[in-house]
Amino acid sequence: MLVHSLYFPTVSSVSPNKTPHKPLPPSSSTHPPLLIRFPTSHRENIRYLKSLNIISPTTKKKFFSPQTIHQILTLINYLKYKSFSDQQIKKLAFLCPELFSSDIVPTDINPVFEFLTTSLLASQDDSRDLILRCPDLLLSDIDDSLRPTLDFLKDLGLKKLNSPSNLNAHLLNTRVDKFVEKIGYLQSLGLTNDEARRVCGRLPAIFGYSIENNLRGKVEYLAEEMERCVVEELKVFPQYFAFSLDTRIVPRHLHLKARNVDLSLQKMLLWSDQRFYAKWK
Repeated sequence: MLVHSLYFPTVSSVSPNKTPHKPLPPSSSTHPPLLIRFPTSHRENIRYLKSLNIISPTTKKKFFSPQTIHQILTLINYLKYKSFSDQQIKKLAFLCPELFSSDIVPTDINPVFEFLTTSLLASQDDSRDLILRCPDLLLSDIDDSLRPTLDFLKDLGLKKLNSPSNLNAHLLNTRVDKFVEKIGYLQSLGLTNDEARRVCGRLPAIFGYSIENNLRGKVEYLAEEMERCVVEELKVFPQYFAFSLDTRIVPRHLHLKARNVDLSLQKMLLWSDQRFYAKWK
């Protein structure tokens, strides 16, 4: 089978109907440049893209022009240059199909990689892993979303945001107004702005919790059934929000209440089931 080689970053992402983009800047990565080989046959190109689930297995090749295939392959080549494997690209296509179905070229997503490298100080592998955990990062605007979010999270005192965890990836893809909404809710409970920010800084996962479906019920149970001061308890142990109301908080509270035992939230919730129920038989 005949093949041609694409060598990035010298490859252009220009399609016949688009204005040429500026060349991508040289990468500062320590990874050696990759030589990616793609089949030149249109039929083989279609088969390759189907193997990545970028094109549906039932799609006929006549629905994709050579120009469209060239654009998708160029984007794939760029992602491989950024250390994505075929299997990881397949995952991107599953989680974020619009990345390959819309009119996106390497110069559209290169600023995100540059931001992750220069502002977040993530390595190439960490940048890749953050994106795999939240592919929508590639579609985020730097100045309107990513940079203000990073600055806000740093102001809260969060560290190691370049570590490729699910939490960090989704925090980086959350707009500042969502953070402000959660802080406002905590203030409505009686915490000051500084206290609410400290709660969020100690439990950043709170930004992913629904107020109506998660936080409010736990607050009401803490105040009404457990008869505790919400503000004081949250200042000491904001991790209270991280535990399930139905499977952890309520059963343990009722277990202790039946034995007339009063414990701090930390001891009540942090201990394993084995240790907790062995101690308070």
